[in-house]
Amino acid sequence: MKIAMIGCGKLGLPCAEVMSQHYEVVGYDVIKDPSAQILLLDSIKETIEGRDLIFVAVPTPHDPVYGGSKPISGLPSKDFDYSIVQSVLTEINQYVNKNQLVVLISTVLPGTVRAHLEPRITNARFIYNPYLIAMGSVKWDMVNPECLIVGTEDGSRTGDAQILIDFYKPIMENDPQINVGTWDEAEAIKIFYNTFISAKIGLVNMIQDVAEKNGNINVDVVTDALKAATQRITGPRYLTAGMGDAGACHPRDNIALRYLAERLDLGYDLFHAIMHSRDQQAKNMALKLIALAKEHNLPVVIHGRAYKPYVEYTIGSYSELVGHFVEAEGVEVAYSDPLTGDIWAGQAVILMAHNPAITYAGTGVEIKPNQFYFNIEPGSVILDPWRTITNITGSSVIHYGNTRIKQ
Repeated sequence: MKIAMIGCGKLGLPCAEVMSQHYEVVGYDVIKDPSAQILLLDSIKETIEGRDLIFVAVPTPHDPVYGGSKPISGLPSKDFDYSIVQSVLTEINQYVNKNQLVVLISTVLPGTVRAHLEPRITNARFIYNPYLIAMGSVKWDMVNPECLIVGTEDGSRTGDAQILIDFYKPIMENDPQINVGTWDEAEAIKIFYNTFISAKIGLVNMIQDVAEKNGNINVDVVTDALKAATQRITGPRYLTAGMGDAGACHPRDNIALRYLAERLDLGYDLFHAIMHSRDQQAKNMALKLIALAKEHNLPVVIHGRAYKPYVEYTIGSYSELVGHFVEAEGVEVAYSDPLTGDIWAGQAVILMAHNPAITYAGTGVEIKPNQFYFNIEPGSVILDPWRTITNITGSSVIHYGNTRIKQ
């Protein structure tokens, strides 16, 4: 099969490179990545000519103010911006025919494909196929997907849906569940998958807050019990309390679902509660940092500014959200993260925001042995929200969320 990938950015390019191990793949993006391991062509027309499957992985962005690096729960609800994907689909339609299948990957709200996107493809066939992939482990997630989501007009598994399923068989190294539904069902699986993760993180970090304020609680004792309750509570991923939900997807997805709740007149807004808890939990962590800084007369430093280890993006950074609340109280904050160009040296109260061993647990991503971005100066105070650091010579370590023992 001959494959085209339209949109070769942080998602589309690594996915296309995985596909190229099994198929002939070319790609197009408005900005060519010089390190690309596939051929990037100069136009959409040239890229899709003679291609059997045409994947579309272009952004459906939010207004930058909704990024998540600052409080967003008080902002008005707002849908994604579909202008880029609409423009791309319209252009693709000029050059395709019924022998070609257009496969949209981009995240959209339920009802969007049927009302606004599929009608733009009149000259080819169309299918909706969103991915469950995280930055930092894109290629691993591509070959080890938790599930495959395929959306067709009527939810039929035959025809184009089966073609796409067969396409993925040599790529996938695991045996994932295959979910075939209507366009609307596929849209819902993708967006509610993301917000379910947000809700899980908000819940376990609430337990962390309870431990801090109530005392005599180690949050890990509680969450380990929940992880083992697999009959009524789903799997253990995202059930370790620590930093809040972050990145370019999950916070904005909840804002978009607030918009959907209003549009459909559900009569309630669970998604606002999820985002409000995210904001407040970051503020609680910031207040803990400030109290320690005043107690020890030390500056505040956050270890890790990017939204997760090994990824240079700061969009939706929970570290920056905590830093925002520190600064809102009139206290300066510094960061240390080689990927964002932030360097620190000296004694400090340090929030260990990045812990690769927790972030990438079970993803197959190689964990680098040195998990610290700088040498910890003796006399520092370490606030560890992951509770994995046991000892740093000359410095004290506080396990945030464990008040069972005096630290």
